[in-house]
Amino acid sequence: MSEAPRVLALAGSLRRGSFNKLILAVAADGARAAGADVTRIDLRDYPLPVYDADLEAAEGLPAAARSLKGLFRAADGLLLASPEYNGAIGGPLKNVVDWVSRPAPDEPPAAGFRGKVAALCAASPGALGGIRGLASVRLILSNLGVLVLPDQVALPKAAEAFDDEGNVVDPGRRKALMELGGALAHATRALKGGRP
Repeated sequence: MSEAPRVLALAGSLRRGSFNKLILAVAADGARAAGADVTRIDLRDYPLPVYDADLEAAEGLPAAARSLKGLFRAADGLLLASPEYNGAIGGPLKNVVDWVSRPAPDEPPAAGFRGKVAALCAASPGALGGIRGLASVRLILSNLGVLVLPDQVALPKAAEAFDDEGNVVDPGRRKALMELGGALAHATRALKGGRP
């Protein structure tokens, strides 16, 4: 058996009660069940200023950006739950991508992204479940050299989609999220040279 694929799981939302954090937990369970070593983080623990090239030139990467970059570089796969803000990627996640993608003098461009596999999901109170925002996340990651899995999960009407404990009510949606995490684990393992 090959080494377990390392998956970094994060939601692009800072809100404590984020629907995207809830679906991320389910997809992360699916990745673990498929044999991945999952590190789940909360972006609230990594406060970052808005990306500013002058700030970077004067002070280098902020400590939180350096920590995040280390986590991204150590991961084989990325499991991202991205809220949709005005039809596109949300500011917190885009800001993380902008900081983590900054090259250090001794590393190749996009070292935190290039060659990784990603799986995407979203939850939204709207009828489309955040699917429009996932298109922009997919484009950005692809431009950074990430292989984004074709399947994704969008959970619509998220305000009604969870029980009081934060569990996804619809068993079909829960299964789809579990399978998304599992697909990421299998694809990442296969690309690392192991058996799916």
